[in-house]
Amino acid sequence: MDIIISNSSDKPIYEQITSQIKNMILTGALREGAPLPSMRLLAKELRISVITTKRAYEDLERDGFIETVVGKGSFVAKKNAEFVREEILKAAQEHIKQAVDAAKSGGITAEELHEMLDILYEDI
Repeated sequence: MDIIISNSSDKPIYEQITSQIKNMILTGALREGAPLPSMRLLAKELRISVITTKRAYEDLERDGFIETVVGKGSFVAKKNAEFVREEILKAAQEHIKQAVDAAKSGGITAEELHEMLDILYEDI
């Protein structure tokens, strides 16, 4: 599993793991029912504590992204369409907030920002 840990990030390691696995699930890189590495194996691969991977898996399970079966491991949970949409909306909102902050600090008006958004949305 390709997870990159940044020691210079302001996010805790377990949040970095959680957000990267969520992203893999939302983009389809990890499909429904796909097995995840054991907590011990992931900890060994990332050279981090098992406690950290345990926290990440617990958060993913709490948020409905994975299911854990005792004795078998953790697997990508069945996708709930409304839940997935809500997560994508939340991510889009965060990116838009960053764009608004950048626009305000650069003196870009709301109208100019709307125009940019419309153009970018049409191009994709």
